[in-house]
Amino acid sequence: MVEHAVTDIAQLEAVYGTPGEASLIKVADHLTPLYTKWIMASRLCIVSTVGPEGTDGSPRGDDGPVVQVADDKTLLMPDWRGNNRIDTLRNIVADGRISLMFMVPGSHNVIRVNGRALVSLDPDLIGRFDDHGKLPRSVVVITVAEIYSQCARALMRAGIWTSGDESAGLPTVGALLAEQKADFDGQAYDANWAARAKDTMW
Repeated sequence: MVEHAVTDIAQLEAVYGTPGEASLIKVADHLTPLYTKWIMASRLCIVSTVGPEGTDGSPRGDDGPVVQVADDKTLLMPDWRGNNRIDTLRNIVADGRISLMFMVPGSHNVIRVNGRALVSLDPDLIGRFDDHGKLPRSVVVITVAEIYSQCARALMRAGIWTSGDESAGLPTVGALLAEQKADFDGQAYDANWAARAKDTMW
């Protein structure tokens, strides 16, 4: 397999040919009205970052829009409670490059944003996300460099919104943890997860 690796951009371009017009004209350098409308319908975003220890991809979800629009070049993303590994935030502090993929249930389209980010502890920004007295610990401020729609083929092939629940038989998180640490009580972890999540969602 190694002997067939592509190591030259010209070779790669020769294999794939010229992109179609639609794939080139779709890119904007700011949040247009229609791109903004799409993003504000999204409650789920996949965030990709890069830092000294490598790359990271992480989901971000909310019960409403996953981001706020500050202006046509700026998105605000609250950092709600998670596992405190802060892999994404570490990368942002160290590097700042960020990519986001916004999804909406039922739509095969994905809206992608590339840009730069910083982690803010500004009380005014944090206060914008007050949810019945619950606040994020920080807000990720994203400066948009480019925004565009992703071809729908990947989600159509996967049938992600139409195939139904395929999770039966998958290992639980408790089982995955016990696989990594023999004396970890994975069954207790799974049994307590629903109550723990209910009390620590925000």
